[in-house]
Amino acid sequence: MGRSTEQSRKLQKRAEAMIPGGVSSPVRAFGAVGGEQRFMARGQGAHLWDADGNQYIDYVGSWGPLILGHAPASVVQAVVAAARNGTSFGASVAQEADLAELVIAAFPHIQKVRFVNSGTEAVMSAIRLARAYTKRKFVVKFEGCYHGHADGLLAKAGSGIATLGIPGSAGVPQEFTQFTLALPFNDAETLEYAFNKFKHQIAAVIVEPVVGNMGCVPASGGYLAALRAITQREKTVLIFDEVMTGFRVAFGGAQELYGIRPDLTTLGKIIGGGLPVGAYGGASEIMDLVAPLGPMYQAGTLSGNPLAMAAGVATLQTLKDKRAEIYPQLEKLSALLVDGVAGIAKDAGISMRANRVGSMFTWFFTPNAVTDWTSAAKSDTQAFARFHRAMLDQGIYLPPSQYEAAFLSAAHTETNIQETIAAARKSLVKNKSAAP
Repeated sequence: MGRSTEQSRKLQKRAEAMIPGGVSSPVRAFGAVGGEQRFMARGQGAHLWDADGNQYIDYVGSWGPLILGHAPASVVQAVVAAARNGTSFGASVAQEADLAELVIAAFPHIQKVRFVNSGTEAVMSAIRLARAYTKRKFVVKFEGCYHGHADGLLAKAGSGIATLGIPGSAGVPQEFTQFTLALPFNDAETLEYAFNKFKHQIAAVIVEPVVGNMGCVPASGGYLAALRAITQREKTVLIFDEVMTGFRVAFGGAQELYGIRPDLTTLGKIIGGGLPVGAYGGASEIMDLVAPLGPMYQAGTLSGNPLAMAAGVATLQTLKDKRAEIYPQLEKLSALLVDGVAGIAKDAGISMRANRVGSMFTWFFTPNAVTDWTSAAKSDTQAFARFHRAMLDQGIYLPPSQYEAAFLSAAHTETNIQETIAAARKSLVKNKSAAP
């Protein structure tokens, strides 16, 4: 299908002269999939329109937060009403407590919550708080899990089991990752080894309970329960990074879905209705260490600003009021889409594994099960790139990387799903014919 990209091409060229790579976040770049990057001009419901006027069915959803779709009336009205009264005061607003009340009602272990401006800030603060609470230094993270771009968390695994993390980015000194242990995901035995090696030194274990940043990879079997049991035994803070899964895989996030209560939870994305926001929360015993009550300092001029709070209240109130309708519909349509595309690939003899938890999913171009970073990394990224370009040409907007999760919204319809499956059928046939 011929689609003009002239305006996007001009905008990209202009941006590249002033912005590194022409993007404000590297995940937006099309380097991993090839083709021409699109500049988006408008969104409504399940659709996006680019600068050239091309329409797409969107499965990125601003990387997850737009669970109600683009520009839902209730959220837009709430933001406009808040903006009329002022965009930021650097002072407390009533909507902070309104949003806190909705968050606390959804997550039983959260007794107090602090709002920040991003998921990265939420994670940085939660880890600082865990260290203040335990008076320990080491933090365990898992390969393939992304917790924001803080220096200490941009660590990848070392050469041996439970070795110290090594910097995963230029500009991060080795000293900044020396207290980060990067372990394989879905491997409780290695976690036990780490606790034996670093006895009484591990302040926190942080995990995405459903990983979204190596593609969608759920925890297997009793893995999350094992993390909970080990951390409780060792008096270590268990942090669920639910920036992506909170209010997404269930109203109460992955911890509701799997019945596991962490000590701290980080949230973002959805709780701001698409506006910049993040949060961390947990039991009062831990949260009362946060300034001004306690010695753990964390601050933010724009934290709790009225626009993000208003958008968050409107979004979460809708999810709360309509959860009996929204979540079953998301489950139904997501299963129809993901299984439909995977079935086409199977019939065509194309190696594909589909991972899905609720309305969060990834099609991996590999014949093997994907359970961790090692297995995800064996995917055929060139096959995914061909699939991505073919889908884009047919008006289907997918994440421009094999290693990013895709999302469905409550605005998607069965017609959208069938159109996407039809596009996938053409794309996979084209993909197979183009394979080397």
